[in-house]
Amino acid sequence: MSERTEQTEGGLDTVKLFVAVALLIAGVMGFYYFTAESMLVRVLGLLAVVGVALGIAATTYKGRQLAGFMGNARTEVRKMVWPTRVETTQTTLIVIGIVILVGIFLWLMDTLLGWIVRQLIG
Repeated sequence: MSERTEQTEGGLDTVKLFVAVALLIAGVMGFYYFTAESMLVRVLGLLAVVGVALGIAATTYKGRQLAGFMGNARTEVRKMVWPTRVETTQTTLIVIGIVILVGIFLWLMDTLLGWIVRQLIG
């Protein structure tokens, strides 16, 4: 029986995550600090900072776990059987019909109960 040792988050990972969060905060602050600059330049700068921060965060243990999870999720989505256009149209029409029927039923019940209350109150 082989035991698998899991790598846990170390001190360097904590520092990397702290740097990534600090970069994100600095990027947002810089975006609002440089209001005299063009919006395009500010957005591109913010996107660059976010990209660097995500790159740093991706090198941590948690980042690698997240990347693995996202890869597995993508694999599972590819295995799904999506409905055809005809099935989707039929299901949509059935849902619309049921909603209309329930709406009419609730309207009739509201009208009936309103009439009963008016008769009781006088």
